[in-house]
Amino acid sequence: MNIRAKALALLAGFVISTGAALAYPIDAYDETGIRRLNYYQRAQTGEVRGRKLSPGALLSTAYVEPRLRDTDYGFEFESDETYVRQLKSFLGADAARYGVAVLDVTDPENPIYADLNGGIRENVGSVGKMMVGLAFFQALADIYPDDIAARERVLKDTWIVADDFVNYDHHEVVFWDPETMDFAFRQVRPGDSGSLYEWLDWMLSASNNGAASTVEKQLILLKHFGAEYPVSAEREAAFFAETGPKSRGEIFLDAMNGAVIRNGLDPDLLRQGSFFTRTGKQKVAGTSSYGNPRELVHLLMLIEQGRMVDTWSSTEMKRLLYMTQKRIRYASHPALLDYAVYFKSGSLYSCQPEPDFVCKKYQGNKRNQLASVAIVEGPEETLDVHYLVAVSSNVLYKNSAVAHQTLAMRIHRMIEARHAERLAQRKAERAAAKQAAEAVVPNPPVLEGDPAIVDGPDGLPEPEGVDGPDESGQGEPEVPQIPSPPTLGTD
Repeated sequence: MNIRAKALALLAGFVISTGAALAYPIDAYDETGIRRLNYYQRAQTGEVRGRKLSPGALLSTAYVEPRLRDTDYGFEFESDETYVRQLKSFLGADAARYGVAVLDVTDPENPIYADLNGGIRENVGSVGKMMVGLAFFQALADIYPDDIAARERVLKDTWIVADDFVNYDHHEVVFWDPETMDFAFRQVRPGDSGSLYEWLDWMLSASNNGAASTVEKQLILLKHFGAEYPVSAEREAAFFAETGPKSRGEIFLDAMNGAVIRNGLDPDLLRQGSFFTRTGKQKVAGTSSYGNPRELVHLLMLIEQGRMVDTWSSTEMKRLLYMTQKRIRYASHPALLDYAVYFKSGSLYSCQPEPDFVCKKYQGNKRNQLASVAIVEGPEETLDVHYLVAVSSNVLYKNSAVAHQTLAMRIHRMIEARHAERLAQRKAERAAAKQAAEAVVPNPPVLEGDPAIVDGPDGLPEPEGVDGPDESGQGEPEVPQIPSPPTLGTD
């Protein structure tokens, strides 16, 4: 059985109707304690008001796992010239302002790689939060190399109360109490509390900078205290009283850079060198941060192979990246609605005075950087396409969120077209198999005098019922819209 056949066989065990309860990754509330998942799960059933998720966001937790575990190839690929030519044509005159890397694993035994300016190195903003997740999972694995249950206990049972490390961030997160059904969608403030799992979720799903700085702080404590973590509030306070920004920064950078190196990634191409909030930067010395499209796809490949730290860590990272909230930027194009998208994005834009110019979000005239990374796979039942992509751009004046959204559609269509013949053949095979299976299903025996059977006018049993139209009430999924712009910012 080849790699694709194994993947589809696995899928068959986890394909669950999207109309059923407990049928999506948002079913993981009991497993993780992430309360946001409980809210979205109940919103899908109509128990509470909330956004109805697109089909690609309604997958079971068991489905969301690394797909390339049966592969052992390294990240050493020649760039496919056909894909490169197509990428250039998509970007036109702006091509020089982009860095794009794509790894098409639709046929996992014959991967296709292409990059356009894939060697550029720029600040990738919130994409660096993936580096924080990598370092944290590496530190957990170092302490509990053979004890997955212990790692899970740390994530689920460690309760963290926000302090001034969360100051300041504009991203809002979901606060939800499953018992009282109290709901809020707001910024994180000192005094807010949640499990370590929830802080990781807020960092990656909502891209909250305060949550990211909180996780970075916990990374320092985890590295310092080891198996004693989590420690009491008194011991934590004593640690911060006895150390200064420089010594804390040394622990932090050792954890961050060490995880990159140990996982076979290049620290000269990937580095998150600082905290994500002003207070965090004041209390922990750092350095510059940057990313690279080619090496970001390398990281995504490690996750899909189950080789980012180990299989458990790779699975957790992929699930934390799975989009079960409103899709934005690259991930928001309607062409991807039926597909699972595992996504992170980061924006850095700024404006300077210019006649007749109005500064808008994602449309800076001084700086307009946007980075997107994504794993795209689906549809759920057939897994027709599967690819990894990283995009970095700095095109002034243009709405970079819309540009990335459009590029997402074009890359998706490019990959579909490359595999069109194979996909058509597989579709025909599935249709033939279905027709053959229906042809051999025997008619149920009719027992004379059976009171449960009522003969129709043609001597055949009447059907007991006729299925009506879908009454789920969910309607068409919402097409995410680009939010209204502030003056400038980082994201």
